Amino acid sequence: MPRYIAFLRAINVGGHTVKMDYLRSLFEAMDFSEVSTFIASGNVIFNADSKNAKSLEKTIEQQLKSSLGYDVATFIRTDQEVSDLANYKPFTENALQSALALNIAFLAETLTKDALQVLNTLKTEIDDFHTRDREVYWLCKKKQSESTFSNAVFEKKLKLKATFRSASTISKIAAKYPAQ
Repeated sequence: MPRYIAFLRAINVGGHTVKMDYLRSLFEAMDFSEVSTFIASGNVIFNADSKNAKSLEKTIEQQLKSSLGYDVATFIRTDQEVSDLANYKPFTENALQSALALNIAFLAETLTKDALQVLNTLKTEIDDFHTRDREVYWLCKKKQSESTFSNAVFEKKLKLKATFRSASTISKIAAKYPAQ
């Protein structure tokens, strides 16, 4: 049975508080097995019979909206995809050592050429980006509070939903839940 990681947007931010026990119970009610959460920011690990991640995303989004009362964009990756993300190095070692943050945005689809052009306009002295498949790597060279970039800016400028996680969170998930 495939193992998936759901990266949920709008969990325990912006006044949307969700207890992890409750979130686990919602996933178990959808007939997923071996459900666990990783930190309280909307990372849910589970097994499912389905091999169709898009179908799983829609099912989860519908159930969460029904249960929580608001939209929760859901981005599913397999355990192998998360392992690959954790091991991928889009920036030089020097750039990584001098940066204060490396984050990964999860998207529903690969960025279009137009979206890539918009993303390139968001690069600054502080912020650099690299895209790969359905993810965007954001390297922040100073404190994120000093950057003009954020998830909200990303969504507004590119007109699509995303959720960001720190690269260290992705590495920890990959280590705790290695590809089967």
